[in-house]
Amino acid sequence: MFGSKSGSLMFILYQILPAILLAIVNVSALAVEKVAIRQDQTCVATCGKVCYWQEDIDEAVEQGYSLHEAGKTVGSNDYPHQFNNREGFDFPGQAPYYEFPILSSFDPYDGGSPGADRVVFNEAGDYQGAITHTGAGGNNFVECT
Repeated sequence: MFGSKSGSLMFILYQILPAILLAIVNVSALAVEKVAIRQDQTCVATCGKVCYWQEDIDEAVEQGYSLHEAGKTVGSNDYPHQFNNREGFDFPGQAPYYEFPILSSFDPYDGGSPGADRVVFNEAGDYQGAITHTGAGGNNFVECT
């Protein structure tokens, strides 16, 4: 069909290049779709400058409550542990309350540094609120907005 050098070049231009371009377009479309999904969600709690969506909060509460129900803890501070609410937050449910880290990386907490932010849940596993050490004096908490 074509000479050897020009045939190879033509093969690349007509066969391989379109396949590469199609793959790039497909990958770009997936990335745009993921960004669009994340942008559609809204902040349920903002702790310092970190925006947590409902799915982030649900995952942290579910993980903390599952550990609590199993009688297990993680990390050197033994999370989840009882939250005594010395600050006097007005949570919707009844005490006892438990705190569990919610990480600004949006990864599940499995030990290590707990960061500044926490979800609070009650004995029934119901989400009560989000709190943070960011902006609080000492080892106190302030409520996330």
